[in-house]
Parts: sequence; C-alpha cells; structure tokens
Amino acid sequence: MEPLDGGSEPVPGTEHDVPTGPVDPDTAVLLLSAGVTTITHPLLYVKLLIQVGHEPLPPRVGTTLFGRRVLYLPGFFSYARHIVSVDGKMGLFRGLSPRLLSSAISTVIRCKGKQQAELPSKMSSRSSLRKVMKETSHEMMIQCLSRVATHPFHVMSVRCMAQFVGREVKYSGMFTSILTIFQEEGVAGFYVGLVPHMLGEVLFLWCCNLLAHFINTYAVDENFSQASAVRSYTKFVMGIAVSVLTYPFILAADITAVNNCGLAVGLPPHSPIFKSWMHCWSHLSQKGLLFRGSSFFFRRVPITSLPSATE
Repeated sequence: MEPLDGGSEPVPGTEHDVPTGPVDPDTAVLLLSAGVTTITHPLLYVKLLIQVGHEPLPPRVGTTLFGRRVLYLPGFFSYARHIVSVDGKMGLFRGLSPRLLSSAISTVIRCKGKQQAELPSKMSSRSSLRKVMKETSHEMMIQCLSRVATHPFHVMSVRCMAQFVGREVKYSGMFTSILTIFQEEGVAGFYVGLVPHMLGEVLFLWCCNLLAHFINTYAVDENFSQASAVRSYTKFVMGIAVSVLTYPFILAADITAVNNCGLAVGLPPHSPIFKSWMHCWSHLSQKGLLFRGSSFFFRRVPITSLPSATE
C-alpha cells in the first residue's frame, strides 16, 4: 500500500516551510516597548511642558478638604485638551519618533545585558548583600551604556516637544534636528543634560535595590505566611518612594536640555540662561520648584492671600 503522500518529497513553499514556532522573544519585547512608549507619550509630553514652566491655562480658585483656599493649576486632561485644541489630536505625539528609536535601542541593550548576566540557577528570595551589590553594579553599567546611547534622541525629543511653547519649527524632524544640533553645538549638544540624568538613574537604582534588600532581609519575618509575596512587591514600592528623591535630577536634566538652544522656552524672559545643570538646580531650589511637574493632578499654587468671596 502506497503512503498517503505518494512518497513524494516536500514541495518548497508548502506548509512544511512555514515556521510554527512562537514569535521571537526579542521582537515581542521590542513591539511591546514601542507600544508602551506610544501610549504613554502624551503623558510625558504634558509633563515636559509643565517641567519647563509653561502654563497656558489660568489657575482656578478652590479649597482643600480643610477649607484652605488655594489655586489649582490645570491637570493632565485639561492640559491635553489644550494641546489638541491648538495642534489637533496628532499634536499629542509631537517628538514621538526620537523616543521610539531611543526605546528600541535601550530595549536591545538591556536585553543583551540581561542575557549575559543570567545565572544557571534562579535567585533566592533572600540574596546576600554581596550578590545584590554585584548585580546592581552590572545593572548600573547597562543603565549607563543605555543612557549614553539614547541620550541624543532624548535631547531631540525634548526640544521637539518644547517647541510648542514658542510655536517654532526648528526641530521639526529627526534628520533636521541632528543637523541643527551638530552645526550649532557640535557633538556636545547631543549630550546636554546627560550628567544629571545619569546621576538620577544611578542613584535610583542603588537606593531601590539596597532598600529592597534590607527590608526583605531584616523587616520581613520568614515565619510570615505571605513573606514571599511581600518580598516580590518590595522593590516596586521602593521604586515609587525613591523616584521622589531622584526626580529633581530628571527635572534639571530636561530643563538643561532645552536651555539656550534657540527656543523661546529656554531663553529670557521665560527662563534664565544656565551655565550648567548645577546652576539650573540652584535656581530651581531657590524658587522652590525642584518638584515642578512631578504630579499630573491636584497641582496647587499656594498663595498668601486671596480676595474674599464677598469682595
């Protein structure tokens, strides 16, 4: 009896040549990263405009739960509606292209770094301090390499978004932005704000990992039935807390990146010209603005006096 396939060889192009395996994990990670970057871009766009001090909408008078009268600045949704009213819905994605490229490069570097650092056995929930420091040092090197490789695209994206304030078109595209920065500032222009950004990320990484280690080791009781579950969330919670500490570094980096670059937002009278990122930090500190842009909602401007409701 002849075989069902007639004994013939597989024909190229048939189902025998169609790959049936899963999607390449690296490709899936890149696609996921691009999707997250695109979805969150409007948030970062609004955040940047708040960071540079652009407040196109007037504050409104309100009261707190305790009856104190304050001025409320517009939140994310009000700000986003204003951007849409000026530039349309696509205006919310100004500066997205450099961020997508930056995200792709960062994802590749991190994936390759993690593959090289993989251990043959799984990590225990209670690692030694030496092991935590060794792994954090490796993460720091990957983070620094990623920041150096992607910072030029971050500068381009930030400046492209900051053009909304003065309605310029100087940084209208990636190729144009590269030429403009290189011609006016040289290679150093692509790394404006790199130092505070890197310092903030390194400080965040070390504080988060060490705090999580000490809490998991000394604060979480091993006899507690949910000890492993608590330890799995410790680093996440520490990340939220530490981000408050490191935020001024990111703020100074972003403001420095747009300062004195030919855009209205980085020139007087909107902003003084800073000699360095430390000069920018000092100015923000004196004005009490080191956490400007850290919140999207319930942004308040405390004032000493307001006209009474009866006036």
